[in-house]
Amino acid sequence: MKVLVLYNLDHKWDNAEISSARHSNKILREALVDEGVETYLEELDNPDLESILNKYDPDDTIIFNLCENLPGIHYSERKVIEIIEEKGFTYTGNGPDVIELSYDKQKTKEILVSLGIDVPQGAILSPGEAEDWTLFPAIVKPSYEHCSLTISEKSVVFDTSSLRNQILLVNRELNQPALVEDFIDGREFHVSVWNNESPEMLPPAEMDFSSFREANKRLCTYDSKFIPGSEHYEKIETLIPASLDNRLYQKLEYAAIGAFNGFGCTDYARFDFRLRNGKFYLLDINPNNDISFDTSFAMAAEMQNYSYSQMVKRIVDMAAVRHLVVK
Repeated sequence: MKVLVLYNLDHKWDNAEISSARHSNKILREALVDEGVETYLEELDNPDLESILNKYDPDDTIIFNLCENLPGIHYSERKVIEIIEEKGFTYTGNGPDVIELSYDKQKTKEILVSLGIDVPQGAILSPGEAEDWTLFPAIVKPSYEHCSLTISEKSVVFDTSSLRNQILLVNRELNQPALVEDFIDGREFHVSVWNNESPEMLPPAEMDFSSFREANKRLCTYDSKFIPGSEHYEKIETLIPASLDNRLYQKLEYAAIGAFNGFGCTDYARFDFRLRNGKFYLLDINPNNDISFDTSFAMAAEMQNYSYSQMVKRIVDMAAVRHLVVK
C-alpha cells in the first residue's frame, strides 16, 4: 500500500503559519517513510482537489487526510472527504457526517446529553435575549465553528451588558448565532482517543492555567493556539500525563470513550473536558484534531511508548483494515 499525506493551506495564514504547516506535514511523511511505507505528500492550495487525487490509484493508495477545508471555501471540510470518497479512496480519520456534526455545537451538546455525558448548561441567544441569562460567569462562543475563533478573555462575561456585547461580536464577525454557556472554571483536560473495535484513551493532557489568577484568563483562547509570543501561548503549560487519582481517571475514561463511540468517531479524535466539583464536563469534540509531532495527541501516544512514526503508522493501519474490507 501507498499513502498520500494530504493537507491544505489557507490563504489567510501568514508566512509563519504556512511554513509551520509545511514543516509538520513533511515530518509526518518522513515518519511514515521511516516505518517502511511508500509515502507521498501533496499540498492543496486551491479548491481543485480532484486534480491531485487523479494522480493516484484508489486501489493501492490510502489518503492520510489532514485537510480542514478546500482553500477559499468556508465550511468545506465535509466536502473534502466527500470528494475523497467519490474518487473511491480509503482515508484516515472521521467521515463527513461526524465532521459536519462537530461544527454544530448545540446539536452536539444534545447528542452528548442523550448519551449521559455532562455538558455545560447553555443556549443559543440573540443580543435581545441576553437579559434572560442569569448564570454568571458565562462564556460566549460561535455556535458553528472550530479553532477557538473569537475566543479571548472577553469571551468570559460577568454581567448582562458584557454578555450582549460578546453575542454581538460573534454575530457580526462570524455571521452566525452565539452559544452562551455556563463557564466551568476548573481544570481543563485534552483527551485523545484512538482505535476502532476497542477504543483506547491515551494519557490525558492538562492545560495548566496556574499562571493566571483571573477566571477570564483561565481558558484556551485563539491566541493560545496560534499566536506565538502572546500571553496565553507562552504561559499555558501542557502537563502530561495529567495528575488524576484512579477514581477521576476512570470517570474521564468512561466519558471520553462513551463520546467516541456515541458520536460515531473513526480512528482518532480529541475531547476537551473541564472538571468542577468532581464532575467532568465535555466542552468540545475535535474529530479532525491536529496530530503534528508537537501536539498533545503525539505526546500522549509517546507516553504509551509510541514514537511519532509508530503513532502515524498505527493510524494508517486502522484505515488499511477498512481498505481491505472494501477492496
